Amino acid sequence: MEALLSLPVFGILITIACYAIGLYIRKLLPSPLTNPMVTASVLIILILIYSPLTLEQYLAGGNIITMFIGPVTVILALRIYRQRDQLKANIIPILGGCTAGALTSLFSVWIFSGLLGLDSVITMSILPKSVTTAIALDLSRRGGGLAGLTVTAVIVTGAVSAAFSPFFIKVFKLKDPVAAGVAMGTSGHAVGTATAIELGETEGAMSGLAMSIMGIITSVICILLF
Repeated sequence: MEALLSLPVFGILITIACYAIGLYIRKLLPSPLTNPMVTASVLIILILIYSPLTLEQYLAGGNIITMFIGPVTVILALRIYRQRDQLKANIIPILGGCTAGALTSLFSVWIFSGLLGLDSVITMSILPKSVTTAIALDLSRRGGGLAGLTVTAVIVTGAVSAAFSPFFIKVFKLKDPVAAGVAMGTSGHAVGTATAIELGETEGAMSGLAMSIMGIITSVICILLF
């Protein structure tokens, strides 16, 4: 049994199975709370807690899935290229939206951390929550934050964005695909972008672009703050 759990393919199959279950649940119960990525994450956490499978054994296969981040990023770049006309026509609103998103994310954390009396270590750990994990970890280290808390903040932020962004897009009747994509990429980084791709080609491309711009702007602001 131990040998089976240690096989990399076991972690891969668990991930695929949990995501498939998430898709099935969303089909049965369409809701912001039944986002497949959120469901899959919860199921994997429960499996790690209540089964003999350890985190190290799961990561033997999970890290293989992580290797596909590079190729997926290239695919996002291709999507952005295909939407270059939209990009040229809306470059100022896109940059403005990303800047507003970065400022809102950073200073809301800063303000609420002060109001709640959080120490500087926790504040610096959750400050870069709205950018991809690689960028967030580097910024967190520069500010003296905790890597584990930073990763948790990034995952929760992405999961919440993926779950509720489509709902708010409908509620506020946001019909412009460019605006919807920028909003999702700015608020939910890679996880939000994955959800945006499901909404449409333009939404996915703009979300991927916004995610990249958000990372750059957030990095510049954090470097100036630190």
